[in-house]
Amino acid sequence: MASLRKDKADPPFGRVLVANRGEIAVRIIRACRELGIETVAVYSDADAAATHVLFADRAERIGEAAPAASYLNIEAIIAAARRTGAEAIHPGYGFVSENPDFARAVEAADLVFVGPPPATLEALGNKLAARRAAVGAGVPVVPGLTVSLDGDPDDPRLLEELVEVGFPAMLKAAAGGGGRGMRRVDGPGDLPAAVASARREAASAFGDGTIYVERLVSPACHVEVQLLGDRHGALVALGERDCSVQRRHQKLVEESPSPAVTPAIREALFDSARRVARTVDFHNAATVEFLLDADGRHYFLEMNTRLQVEHGVTELVTGLDLVAWQLRIAAGQPLPPEVTDAVPRGHAIEVRLYAEDPWSDFRPVAGNVTTWHLPDGPGVRIDTALHAHATLPLEYDPLLAKLLVLADDRPAAIARLGRALDETVIGGVQTDLGFLRWLVDEPGFAAGDYDTSLIADRWGDGPPLGADEAALVAAAAAAARALGEASPPRAPSPATARTGDSAWARLARREATER
Repeated sequence: MASLRKDKADPPFGRVLVANRGEIAVRIIRACRELGIETVAVYSDADAAATHVLFADRAERIGEAAPAASYLNIEAIIAAARRTGAEAIHPGYGFVSENPDFARAVEAADLVFVGPPPATLEALGNKLAARRAAVGAGVPVVPGLTVSLDGDPDDPRLLEELVEVGFPAMLKAAAGGGGRGMRRVDGPGDLPAAVASARREAASAFGDGTIYVERLVSPACHVEVQLLGDRHGALVALGERDCSVQRRHQKLVEESPSPAVTPAIREALFDSARRVARTVDFHNAATVEFLLDADGRHYFLEMNTRLQVEHGVTELVTGLDLVAWQLRIAAGQPLPPEVTDAVPRGHAIEVRLYAEDPWSDFRPVAGNVTTWHLPDGPGVRIDTALHAHATLPLEYDPLLAKLLVLADDRPAAIARLGRALDETVIGGVQTDLGFLRWLVDEPGFAAGDYDTSLIADRWGDGPPLGADEAALVAAAAAAARALGEASPPRAPSPATARTGDSAWARLARREATER
């Protein structure tokens, strides 16, 4: 294994390969640069001109556009690390980040895997295995099965067990998260088709089609605890994040602290998170996810043994660079008091800007980004790898950027988020910007009174447009065309998104004046 640097004053490594793409690859490269670490990017044919390739000190092609031929290709990634003299590999999130075979291959190549040990990934990175570990640790879990659904979904014994679990139920992928491989099953007749569909999606996303089942808990809030642990036994919970605003079981908005969590609930969540983590030899970063029911009872969902998409929310309230500490932990450095005694302050919210249509069940879209203006100012952070004139590859997640805000309290954070969204202009592709701006003014969200059913219950297919609103949308589209956009996005409506104050409205007014 590569030599480990334990002195915080020295760079943890000389050169790190980033085995990912997009905004998380850029995020890791930035952290490495601040630590004095050289970086190696890897890319598929679809990403040859991507931002993460330009940001890194070196870049290596690892295959064709399809993830299985590139970002899931373990041999190609290891070969790239060897060619470039990398000492460590940071997997980011998704792709191979929770694959124990990849972590073993990294160690077998005498490199350092920036993440938990392979045995920990096997025990907890796999959602089904983590569920068993939680049961063994005495942590409450959602009622369900502790075996995979690899057998015949028509097997009478399986159906008997599912009936005992209860419907509606949720199928889940054992090897990954992000909502991929999840399917709702309302009765025995839905099971065969749901199992087949969930397996296909899980195999495509994670290289493993194993799925399992849990009872659907509703209403519920989705709350997660950020853990950080070193190689010397220190284990700290760095606050919780609320991730209840979801579509297709995928997160759209995260905030810390959670409006649903009281001090007593927080203490119970932290205790359960640590108990699950201590069932194995855990070190590095992980997130333990829970459901909170209407009575405040928590149930273990899974443990993501990697960095989360929403890690920036915790960074804002704690002032810590989680990626930097991942690298230091991987190099053998202990967590100092500034980490173990960190106390979250203020309120942070993250929203995910996606290329998708909220008025059509958040359907992903593709295209070319022609206009790209993101906000700045006090308390605003943008994580992205995109730029104007970028083409969105069909092969990958349609995440455009993460917009994060920090303020003294939740009302101030919501106000800051509204201001930031009003300054955001993305043209050429449809985005979820209109939905996000609607959410800021949604009374239940503003009051902190929401759960995982928010989108289904309060948004549906999107608020209808009146005649005046439709006219403003048409004006915004005309403005987009004037700026050379072949496929103008839909502007938010003023009744639901205060479009009159937005950047789209200003473009529309300018177009109307010039005409």
